[in-house]
Amino acid sequence: MAHLHFNFNIRMPSLLLIKHIGSFIQLSLFLSTDAATKFLSTMATINADLGKELQKTQGSVDPLPNTEKTAEESTDTTSSAEYTVPDILSPLKFSIFELAHRVVLAPVTRCRALNNVPQPAHVTFYSQRTTKGGFLISEAAAVCREGIGFPNSPGIFLEEQVEGWRKVVDAVHEKGGIIFCQLWHVGRASHSVYQPDGGAPVSSTDKPIVDGWTILMEDGNRGAYSKPRALETSEIPGIVNQFRLAARNAMAAGFDGVEIHSAHGYLVDQFLKDGINDRTDEYGGSIENRCRFALEILEAVTAEIGGCRTAIRLSPIIDHMGASDSNPVALGLYMVEQLNKLKEPLAYLHITEPRFTREGLKGEDEAEDEDEKTKKRKLCSMLRQNFQGAFMSSGGFNKDTAIAAIRSGKADMISFGRLFISNPDLPRRFAMQLKLSKYDRSTFYSSEQVKGYTDYPSFTSPRQAQFPVFSPSNSFNSSSPTTSSFSPSNSFKASSFSPSNSFKSSPPGPSPFSPANSFNSSSSTTSSSLPPTTSSSLPPK
Repeated sequence: MAHLHFNFNIRMPSLLLIKHIGSFIQLSLFLSTDAATKFLSTMATINADLGKELQKTQGSVDPLPNTEKTAEESTDTTSSAEYTVPDILSPLKFSIFELAHRVVLAPVTRCRALNNVPQPAHVTFYSQRTTKGGFLISEAAAVCREGIGFPNSPGIFLEEQVEGWRKVVDAVHEKGGIIFCQLWHVGRASHSVYQPDGGAPVSSTDKPIVDGWTILMEDGNRGAYSKPRALETSEIPGIVNQFRLAARNAMAAGFDGVEIHSAHGYLVDQFLKDGINDRTDEYGGSIENRCRFALEILEAVTAEIGGCRTAIRLSPIIDHMGASDSNPVALGLYMVEQLNKLKEPLAYLHITEPRFTREGLKGEDEAEDEDEKTKKRKLCSMLRQNFQGAFMSSGGFNKDTAIAAIRSGKADMISFGRLFISNPDLPRRFAMQLKLSKYDRSTFYSSEQVKGYTDYPSFTSPRQAQFPVFSPSNSFNSSSPTTSSFSPSNSFKASSFSPSNSFKSSPPGPSPFSPANSFNSSSSTTSSSLPPTTSSSLPPK
């Protein structure tokens, strides 16, 4: 009997192959050398085929499949048409950043920052929602004590707050993500209980928020907003400086940039909208005057950290907390015109779509001129066409409407709030057409550090990942899930976070946080008599 020697230096990707190998061992004692060799060749072919199938399966389990092209593939122009139409999961380069996809975590207030300081739960929450090459915007951080208007909402004006945020940023960077800090001052959207010494909130006006709007109090109950005090003209430079110092502190915490919250009825928006702003000085009256405050903040912040790390959020049509304007189209277009004229281009412009109000889906005014209705419907597209930079949209989007916006060119990125709250792995679920988890609205503004915050599950089953179930009920008006399925040709292998993209390595940079750099210790550019103001945010979108 011939003695056969075999070297099984072959990976076993399947139980099926192991079964064949077992059969081969049993038969080898009775086969000739030629027959055994032929059988072994057949086994190698089976091994190769099963190996390819395993690679496909493993690729489908990966949240964002790695399809980095080789040098040979990169020179192939036969399939270039596949890259002409961007998708929600397509890569994007904007400013100095590269994204692996365009699914952005929107800034959502969650009231988990005990004593206004980010907690370990924040580290978990943001880390859970980070993907390699993904983009996140933090919940709004108050630029000063007077800018707080929610219980346990974070600030970024004290050293301990900066240290808390640094842990969040480190966790995001460790997973290869990019994160901006949203900066805000809520102005009249506050209450005296949140103000130092129980003072009145400040605003562009002394008119309080009325018409049924209520504020969340520290005890969890709802109450009426306090009557604000109109800022003196001489106090406004102090507020501008607070934003500048907050941007410096954000850089000290390691953030990649900041977004100035100028929307939804908070302080900056209270200056922009003539439904609130009733001033008679250089910050009120004409559109030019009402936009002055926002533009001064942008000039100060970009001078501090650079335009490439600065963004702004606007909502010209949104009437949240009485923030209405008599001509939102003209207001929006003027702001975009001025943004284009800034000395340094901004990283992006973030616009809230006019889809929702406090009562739900926004209806049209039947008495309004048809031409005006058309302009309002098309305002976001007009802003997109006129703004010379990256454009982000938010406001009730789902996967299908987000894909439509990206493919049509109406936006470069889409930010998701509520869907991202309940689906930490939202980009992956979009890519694999997986069922979305429902959110629990009752936990949005709780101080619970786990429930409704970090306990939403990520999809973890590789077996189920091979057979995903897409539910149209979880995708607003989703009728054709297959049209938005993830295509490897659209994926992008983003490089991990690089120090070259970190503010700390950018020459020159602001010095780290120190009490001497905080607003409270500034003397020449701030006002010690500045009245308190607070902050509050839209329900997560």
